[in-house]
Amino acid sequence: MPKVIISMEGVVIKEVLLSKERTSLGRRPYNDVVIDNLAISGEHAVLQLVGQEVSIEDLNSTNGTYVNGKSVKKQLLQHSDVIEIGKYHIQYFNELPPSPPEGIDATSTGTALIRVMSGSAVGREVALLKVVTTIGKPGIAVAAITKRPHGFVLAHVEGAKRVTLNRRPVGDEPMAMKNGDVIELAGTQMEFLHY
Repeated sequence: MPKVIISMEGVVIKEVLLSKERTSLGRRPYNDVVIDNLAISGEHAVLQLVGQEVSIEDLNSTNGTYVNGKSVKKQLLQHSDVIEIGKYHIQYFNELPPSPPEGIDATSTGTALIRVMSGSAVGREVALLKVVTTIGKPGIAVAAITKRPHGFVLAHVEGAKRVTLNRRPVGDEPMAMKNGDVIELAGTQMEFLHY
C-alpha cells in the first residue's frame, strides 16, 4: 500500500498509509493529515489514490506545494518522490519498487541509490548496483559505499576532510547506513535511499 513519511529537518514526525481515495493535508484540524504550522494553509493539498497510483494536488495554498524541488499544481507521484510543504518533507513510498536489472539479487539488500541534494548536480541519482561504489573527488575526498549481506556501509577512503553521515564524521570503521541518511562529502550533500 502506498504511504508517505512526513519529516522536518531530518526528524520523522509521522507515517501515513494512503488507503483512502482522498487524503487531505493542511493546518485545520479536520484534515486527514494535520500539520500545525503557519507556513501551511488551512487546506493545503490533497493526495489522490487511483488504483495503485497517487497524485498530489495543491489546493491554491499560500506557499505552494513542491515535488522534488519543483512547484506543482497537480502531479502523479513516483516511488521515493519528496513533496515539500513549508519546511516539511513528505516522502512518498509505493510498496512496488521497480524490479532490479537482470542478474542482480536484490533480495538481501533491496534497491539502493544516492541522490545529490546540493551543488551543480542536484537531483542526480546513482544506483548502488556494484559491491563497492566510490564517491567524491580523488585527491580531495573519496568515500566508499559497500553492499553487505545485511545492508550498506559508508567508509572514508582518502582526503583530509572526512565524509560525514548525518553530520557525524566517519572514522576508521565503516558506518552502517539506513534509508534517508544524509552523506556530506567535499561540500556536497547526498541522500541515501534504500527500499
